[in-house]
Amino acid sequence: MSKQRRQGTVAVVGGAGAVGSTAAFALADSRLVGEVVLVDIDDERAVGEAMDLSHATPFTTPTDVRAGGYEDCWDADVVIVTAGASQAPDETRLDLLDRNAGIFADTIPEVTEGLDDDAVLLIVTNPVDVLTQVAWSVSDLPAGRVIGSGTVLDTARFRHALGREFDLDPADIGAYVIGEHGDSEVLVWSGATVGGVPFGQYCAQTGVGDAEALRTRVDDEVRNAAYEIIDRKGRTNYGVARSVATIVERILGDGRGVLTVSTPVSGHHAISREVFVSLPCVVGSGGVRDVLEFDLSSAERDALADSAAVVRRSVDRLSV
Repeated sequence: MSKQRRQGTVAVVGGAGAVGSTAAFALADSRLVGEVVLVDIDDERAVGEAMDLSHATPFTTPTDVRAGGYEDCWDADVVIVTAGASQAPDETRLDLLDRNAGIFADTIPEVTEGLDDDAVLLIVTNPVDVLTQVAWSVSDLPAGRVIGSGTVLDTARFRHALGREFDLDPADIGAYVIGEHGDSEVLVWSGATVGGVPFGQYCAQTGVGDAEALRTRVDDEVRNAAYEIIDRKGRTNYGVARSVATIVERILGDGRGVLTVSTPVSGHHAISREVFVSLPCVVGSGGVRDVLEFDLSSAERDALADSAAVVRRSVDRLSV
């Protein structure tokens, strides 16, 4: 049987970097993408990455991979932005803000100048929530079409950690991380389920002696995962690349999915001032279709408000 090909085009700005090229590799392995364009200030590196990726496609799907410029973004269905300074071992995501906000103020208008009316701009560069808001503010795009990768990866880490603790497939875990993609993120333990069974009830049924210790251990692991990886290897790229590919698959595919992407939130869970943070969102063609609100404990509700305030303060101090 011949492989079915879809003409979806994805441009990756910053495509020669570790995250951009790894995301391109994941996308080239998807049956939903017909063309991947790598855009980078390092033109030669972008060409080299495109050549290398092209040589991998005969083993999977017939995807065209090439290097291009900003004008090549305009015909894309999805434009992924990974460009910017990387997080150093001694830095938080918010420490990157001033450097990357300036890069975005210059880059995003060029990327979006001739963008198709139904294209989606997906921001991955950290601090992703603040920079997604920057990208929205310097573009003329509707809010639903400018989304951040948010806590999609954090949510996967949460489910992975719980799956390991209980020796289960992470697909059997229902759990979300919301708020900032950063130090103030909120693990929603009150809604966590294992095989559909509430977390606390599952612990009681399976003889977990100290559920609170397990919660603390998993919370620390998820919250500090990026710092530990960066300290050991200098960057994170595989997990974030796969999370990006998952978001793109929802945008290009026929079905919608619920993902914790970063989107403007106001009025949800008593967040009064509009700010980009992550909540479970219905994602499909055209970007974010709806923002879902679900029950939180009072502590989680307060923590989410604090997380939104962290992002808002960072946005307020920017000049762009």
